[in-house]
Order: sequence, then structure tokens, then C-alpha cells
Amino acid sequence: CEYISEHRNLFITGATGCGKTYMACAFGMEACKQYFNTKYVRLPDLLIDLEMARTDGSYKKVMAKYANPVVLILDEWLLLKPTDSEQRDIFELLHRRRKKSSTIFCSQYEFEEWYDQLGGDASPLADAIIDRIAHDSYRINITSIDAEHDRSMREVYGLDKALRE
Repeated sequence: CEYISEHRNLFITGATGCGKTYMACAFGMEACKQYFNTKYVRLPDLLIDLEMARTDGSYKKVMAKYANPVVLILDEWLLLKPTDSEQRDIFELLHRRRKKSSTIFCSQYEFEEWYDQLGGDASPLADAIIDRIAHDSYRINITSIDAEHDRSMREVYGLDKALRE
């Protein structure tokens, strides 16, 4: 858990079913064992939560719920391109967490593709968001050694109904 005390982020990337979430949760469980306040959330759920909070007046409270944990696991990071409003929320969250906590990002996209997923040159916040998370980060890219014999984690644990039939 040294990455936590050093306020470093983890980027876990790879194809669907390769074990990104499993690995991130393993890091999260170890953080919990070391008594670090840890929270897991899917990015789409976080963005919906913040949008609802904006309308009901609890935005600051909900933002704090995600900004304050020492370790935050953001699953499905940039799976869908965020809207301008969502980009502002992401920027604000990551700005508040910068240099005082660690964030674990799980994404199907490799780090080099994140800028484009954030809107690229058309988005004034894309650079700012990347700047808040890229420095002093560790990157774990899960790739296939033998694609012909790969099995997804869902298949291994019997979680994929289609594969069981």
C-alpha cells in the first residue's frame, strides 16, 4: 500500500473480462486491511449521483462522499464519453483528491486514449483532467499471453450466464 502513502494513482487497463475490477478490488481490500478509508464506485453511477445532487441541493455533500476517501476505485472509467457537465464534475473531484489521496482507475481504454475519450482538443478540461491524474501514477495494462486460450474472469467464476448454457 505504499502507493497510498505516496498519493499515487493506479491505472488498470485491459479488455472486458480480463480481471481489472477484480484486481482493483484486491488493492481496495488490502487498503481496508491497512485501515485506509476506501470506496468503490462505477463512474456512470458517480456521475448520476452528482447530477441528482446538483438538482436537490446536496452537491457539496455528495462530492465530499467521493473526494474524501483515501482510496477511491473508479470502475468503468471513461467507458462512455462524458458530457461537458460530467467533465466539470470529474475535474472537480480529481482536483479535490490531488496530492492527498489515491485513485484507482479501471478502464477498457489504455491511458493514451483517455484524452480523446475526454473530448480531446475540443474539450478545455481534457488536459486539466489528465494533468491531475497522470503524474506519479502506476500503470497496469492487462494483456493476453495466449489469446486463443483466454477465459474471462466471469467464465472462470461462473458469473457469465451465456457461457454456462
